Amino acid sequence: MVELENRERHALVQAWQQARSLAPAALHDELARTIYAEAQAIAARTLKNQAKPAPAWQERLDLLLTSREFGFPIMLLLLTGIFWLTLEGANYPSQLLSALFARGEAALNAALTGWGTPAWFHGLLVFGVYRTTSWVVAVMLPPMAIFFPLFSLLEDLGYLPRAAFNLDRLFQWAGAHGKQALTMSMGFGCNAAGVIACRIIESPRERLIAVLTNSFIPCNGRFPTLIALSTLFIRGAVFFPGAALFSALAVLALVLVGVAITFLVSWLLTRTLLRGIPSAFLLELPPYRPPQVSRILVRSLLDRTIFVLGRAVTMAAPAGAVTWLLANTHLGGTSLLLRAADWLDRPARLLGLDGVVLLAFFLGLPANEIVLPIAVMTYLAEGALIYPDSLAALHALLTAHGWHLGTALSVMLFSLLHFPCSTTLWTIYRETRSLRWTTVAFFLPLTVAAFVLVLLNLILAGF
Repeated sequence: MVELENRERHALVQAWQQARSLAPAALHDELARTIYAEAQAIAARTLKNQAKPAPAWQERLDLLLTSREFGFPIMLLLLTGIFWLTLEGANYPSQLLSALFARGEAALNAALTGWGTPAWFHGLLVFGVYRTTSWVVAVMLPPMAIFFPLFSLLEDLGYLPRAAFNLDRLFQWAGAHGKQALTMSMGFGCNAAGVIACRIIESPRERLIAVLTNSFIPCNGRFPTLIALSTLFIRGAVFFPGAALFSALAVLALVLVGVAITFLVSWLLTRTLLRGIPSAFLLELPPYRPPQVSRILVRSLLDRTIFVLGRAVTMAAPAGAVTWLLANTHLGGTSLLLRAADWLDRPARLLGLDGVVLLAFFLGLPANEIVLPIAVMTYLAEGALIYPDSLAALHALLTAHGWHLGTALSVMLFSLLHFPCSTTLWTIYRETRSLRWTTVAFFLPLTVAAFVLVLLNLILAGF
């Protein structure tokens, strides 16, 4: 008995010495491995497993999808495929919805005119609230209705845990949690949905890191601006047959910039505001299984698409009213919209922008989709949200107001990195129950965007 106690005491001393020699992160990993191994040993001694072993093809597929050589390339290919399907597939439904809402606008115009409503109320309701709301629905609904089911399909197939496994090394370097890979992926559809998905992270500190950095992932509301400006200025600046592909790769490069900044800001947060030791990440890869189509459609369309769209519409309607009032309220012969743009012009020039664009981003806080329309409305001094009939007309308008390739790059980067939309900010407040962290969620990306744009323009000035 005494000899047994001595052996146990000696084993404890050895374990303590080994633990002291390890770094905190390595200690957590070692503890997790030890606990998992002990649990497996206990299960092996007490349980009889009559289940069939996993098929060999699943093991071979796992070795491929989680390998250091092929894991990331496959993940990028799948992500590119989802983007392509989302963006290409959303074009026709968006045009269809736009045409449908245009008919609704004409009917509403006729009805209000017949009823003899005051001109100010007519303009506020139709050209402010209705047009803004219909624009947001037409732009947001088709991409979300495609992206969320595709994302849910990967989730149902069992691929997303493999993607989280691949990204875990990078998140561990940043001091964050491996599950942030899943919440980051959700942000591509909608940052508000990505913030809600952060609930899967058990650690409050690491969950907060994921919440604060989710907006660096471009949502579908920002993709129309990125794609339009890439087509107009980057594709137009490239003179070889593969210009269209180069334009698409430029958008993908911006996405990768957003991912890289997510890692960098996560790393900075874990060493400043949110210091702490990363928690261990145990991930048991589930077996591959055939997708349940009905469950995917219900979960993606009802639980995610309609929920997020409802919040966006709630925020976009008041924004349309405010924008219309600013555009149609004049002081000294100049609208308040133009006066505000002139006031912002000086700081905007430091970022490679102008006052009109910077104002459009602030007024587009409720929905990123209306940023470019607000800028166009301000340039043309119109009293309602409008959009040029073609990309060529939009290019002519922007270049006439001093835009060039550097301006387009600055706008695209600011669109990628700036503060979250009001729907996401409200979701952050609901999830954190903290006005302090919601304020940080607004100013943190704004500060990062300003720093990146000042650096970009200093580099461009050197050339």
